[in-house]
Amino acid sequence: MQLDIAEVAERLYSNVGFQKTTVADIARELRMSPANVYRFFSAKAEINAAVCARLLARIAASAEEIAGSTEPAAKALREVIAAIEAMNSQRFLQDRKLHELLETAYDEDWPVVHEHNDKMDKIIAEIIRRGMEAGEFHSGDPDLAAILVRCACVRFCHPRLMVQCAQEPEPTIDQVIDFCLAALV
Repeated sequence: MQLDIAEVAERLYSNVGFQKTTVADIARELRMSPANVYRFFSAKAEINAAVCARLLARIAASAEEIAGSTEPAAKALREVIAAIEAMNSQRFLQDRKLHELLETAYDEDWPVVHEHNDKMDKIIAEIIRRGMEAGEFHSGDPDLAAILVRCACVRFCHPRLMVQCAQEPEPTIDQVIDFCLAALV
């Protein structure tokens, strides 16, 4: 039932916005009472976090799929970063209301954002570790390298920074990825 509630909430948030959608709206869509929704989520903030987690899980799943490939680490890292940027840009352009939810989650430092960043660091670290073991990247600490790569690419991943930097032509995503790969080689 939590999944159904989060799914309906995501759809309503996409149409109306997360701030304008009420628990009563979600309950009405599910043909239940608001009290019944509160049996599964103690507050609307928990529903917001669940929807945010769903959005971030899609990004992580895409990154995991790329990371699990057998292609060289440099190519996989480039594709992961590009995929993250593409998914975030697509949501910004096509679904601004859900983008606003993620922007709020990042701005207010929700735990779901920390969990996502930790997961992304692990995915990137695994790619870097693979590259180090293959001699593609110089040896070092893949966990630290992953954090550094994520930090270098933050303007392409953080919802607010994406908006603020959208009109700045440089650095491009390719320039930042090239910079990261040069640091790893």
